[in-house]
Amino acid sequence: MAFGPFLLLATFEGLLQAAVLTLTALGLSLVFGVMRVVNVAHGEFYMLGAVIAWWVASMFGMHPAIGFFVALFVSPLIVGVIAFASERLILKRLNYDPESTIVATIGMLYIIQQTVLLTYGPDARPVPAPFYYRIQLPWFGYSGYNLFVVAAAIVLLVAVWFVLARTRLGLIMRATQFDRETAQAFGIPIERVYAFVFAAGAMLAAIAAVLIVPIRQAYYLMGLDPLLLSFIVVILGGLGSLRGTVVAALLIGLSDGIISVFFSPTLAKMISTLLVALVLVFKPEGLFGAKAR
Repeated sequence: MAFGPFLLLATFEGLLQAAVLTLTALGLSLVFGVMRVVNVAHGEFYMLGAVIAWWVASMFGMHPAIGFFVALFVSPLIVGVIAFASERLILKRLNYDPESTIVATIGMLYIIQQTVLLTYGPDARPVPAPFYYRIQLPWFGYSGYNLFVVAAAIVLLVAVWFVLARTRLGLIMRATQFDRETAQAFGIPIERVYAFVFAAGAMLAAIAAVLIVPIRQAYYLMGLDPLLLSFIVVILGGLGSLRGTVVAALLIGLSDGIISVFFSPTLAKMISTLLVALVLVFKPEGLFGAKAR
């Protein structure tokens, strides 16, 4: 294959990676931006979303399309309930102390991971795609489902932006993010906002996992790479900056996809990590982050 078509194929793969990474990192950024909690268990909510999607899709023996869309609704809902309960039972009791919550979410990571290993097993298992359609270009054919994932991620991002920028709920979340004490003085139920945000962040990760699991199989260690890449994206874009998260996810996703196709995934991860190190040295607040007041 000539260089031009090969680059186009690599760009498609990069867009797919960027779409899933944006949703996953957006959940992490939302939790940190509003709650100031570094959620180390975020990758496990992603993994849990994929595993539950496999259970739902294989449980009823439905048509793959029906099973997939039922899983796309049920899996984030279950993950959101688990995250909500975790926030109420653990993070709230720690009074959202930054150091304590890091340790607590590390514990949650191992509990979720080992529970899935004991119940689901160590094997990677596929979820059938809702449809199989190949778009034939002059140089190669490309999966229509992959482009569906990119389109679905764009729709979800627009929906999240609308909620944050144009609704009363978004206004409450932004007020809480800006100044917790002042928001509380105006009668905003801070702890309920935190519980909702923690559940919403986990649900975004679960949606990303359900979308990608027909392409990459569900297994109990699949949350590690998305967690690492999400932290890279959030640090690069600026802690708590949603605009920075989207831009950084596009940058990291596209570069990761293209470099992985032309060279190797390991080199892509090395370059991403080096990029984060350079940003931390020369612009510690990230590309779009606000400087500490």
